[in-house]
Amino acid sequence: MIKKAYAALTALVCLLFASGTYADQPMPWQATLQPAATPIMREIRWFEQYTLWFIVPITLFVLILLIVVCWKFRASANPVPSKTSHNTVIEVIWTVGPVLILLFLAVPSFNLLTAQLTLPENPDVTLKATATQWQWNYEYEGTGDNPLAFDSYLLKDPDRAAAGKTDLSTYPRLLAVDNEVVLPVGKTVRVLVTAAPTDVIHAFAMPSFGVKIDAVPGRLNETWFKTEREGLFYGQCSELCGKDHAFMPIAIRVVSEDKYKQWLTAAASDLPGAYKSLMAETDGPKTVDVAENAQ
Repeated sequence: MIKKAYAALTALVCLLFASGTYADQPMPWQATLQPAATPIMREIRWFEQYTLWFIVPITLFVLILLIVVCWKFRASANPVPSKTSHNTVIEVIWTVGPVLILLFLAVPSFNLLTAQLTLPENPDVTLKATATQWQWNYEYEGTGDNPLAFDSYLLKDPDRAAAGKTDLSTYPRLLAVDNEVVLPVGKTVRVLVTAAPTDVIHAFAMPSFGVKIDAVPGRLNETWFKTEREGLFYGQCSELCGKDHAFMPIAIRVVSEDKYKQWLTAAASDLPGAYKSLMAETDGPKTVDVAENAQ
């Protein structure tokens, strides 16, 4: 019985880990930021945790102070209110204290902003993302006289089987797309973001990359990232852009440089076939090793 229980527990653990595929996406009851896939996102996660060391004590201090004031200086305990108008020590403390706290927050904040806004001089890949209601159009700059370009739409449920994307854990509803952006791991990617001239403002956001930038009609905004690991990453338009705002996802598949070059070459003449070949290599068969039951 003990061996059977151990085998069942092992099988359950395997199933739990199998359901959590390599796709980076929002998770049920998620209370923290998504795992970092770029150096910038690692700094963002660190800064969020760093600020909590200030926010939590200040919140608790203010709460305790309010309770003390409400209890100690209530009308029944102080029928004659104090005539104190000011206290020099307290005024110095509540002036100098916040200044020092803001200083401790400002220095790492400015460093992070500088890292985010300092664009690379020689990026390895330049990707142009154009937003329209309600899709994304991508173009790989510098890939020849006819740059690779394609549209990316929300993947609809009836189209999943034909696309080979029936696994909801890897290709979740409302986040999966028909054509993902494919990029090489460990390479600096510059992203040019805009919106169609007659469209509205959108936003290109990829939580795992620490990227969020507006797509403004008639204006070309620029951002960058450098992924540290392979995987399938999901984001969304993060600007209220109309009735289908919630159905404008972003999907980026990060692969090795060799696979990226193979896909880029094949996609120039056969985009659907290039995706199927890449998915066969990256997704692979999903099997679960279950412990052998002991008789």
